[in-house]
Amino acid sequence: MITFLEGQFAQVLPTQVVVSCGGVGYLAHISLHTFSSISKLKEGKVLTYLSIKEDAHTLYGFFDEDERLLFIQLISVNGVGCNTARMMLSSLNPTEMRNAIVSGNLAVLRSIKGIGDKTAQRIIIELKDKVGKANAPQSTLNVLLSFNKNREEALQALTMLGFVKMQSEKALDKVAKANAGAELSVEQLIKQALNNF
Repeated sequence: MITFLEGQFAQVLPTQVVVSCGGVGYLAHISLHTFSSISKLKEGKVLTYLSIKEDAHTLYGFFDEDERLLFIQLISVNGVGCNTARMMLSSLNPTEMRNAIVSGNLAVLRSIKGIGDKTAQRIIIELKDKVGKANAPQSTLNVLLSFNKNREEALQALTMLGFVKMQSEKALDKVAKANAGAELSVEQLIKQALNNF
């Protein structure tokens, strides 16, 4: 998986950036939040998320880990795709988005193009507890970032093993509650999750 791109910014537009790395130009789709952070730079690092579908491999770029983590959390919600998550992060910055989710502000989420009542409610229900932890101290945040990355990998592994995604998420949530604050490896997450089915 491509984790980041570092090099000269060959092109920076409100919706995309082309990063020149070793003579190859990589196009990454970005939010307005990232655009405003990199628009005056000639070079730098863009964190990425690679979306793989049958008909396309698409890179999404982020100025910082905070935005990338929130993007990954948003697309974990049923009905929220990569383009919708990018639209959400173009409408609100990560802090505003988290505040809207934690406070259960349906009106703010519904004001975003493409987000209806049901999707807004689903986002709040599924992410309220997860994004609320983002205001924790930095050391706790680092553990959370690591846990979320490992959780995503564990979730993928469980679904590939044939378990239903929703049940797998519930099992992993139980593991998270039982090990609050602990940094678990992907293997540990999977093993403990298997005991929760």
